[in-house]
Amino acid sequence: MTSRTALGHRAELAVADYLVVRGFSILGRNVRLGALELDIVARQGSLVAVVEVRTRGRTSHQGPFESVGASKRARLRRAVQRLWRETLEAMKDVERVRIDVAAVTFEGGETRVEYVEGAIG
Repeated sequence: MTSRTALGHRAELAVADYLVVRGFSILGRNVRLGALELDIVARQGSLVAVVEVRTRGRTSHQGPFESVGASKRARLRRAVQRLWRETLEAMKDVERVRIDVAAVTFEGGETRVEYVEGAIG
């Protein structure tokens, strides 16, 4: 596992923990839909949150939220539409899906999660 892959894995674990503490159940991580992938799919009641997890190193010129560009947002929307058609639509009591973005930073031995609900409409 490369250091970048390991960092991404740590970030996804931190966000999954963040969601569970807030009452979500994790339905899946690294959910593949053909060529598309969703980092975390979580449920809380009738809501399913699809979470894009971002992290950046100290040398990055772009912050984690800024790194979700137009093409990434379009891919996320396509993946969520496919997830709805193939899985969520048939799930009992699922009424809506929201795309959130979580930015994770690791500094001085601390993990910090910044979370934006509905970041991608």
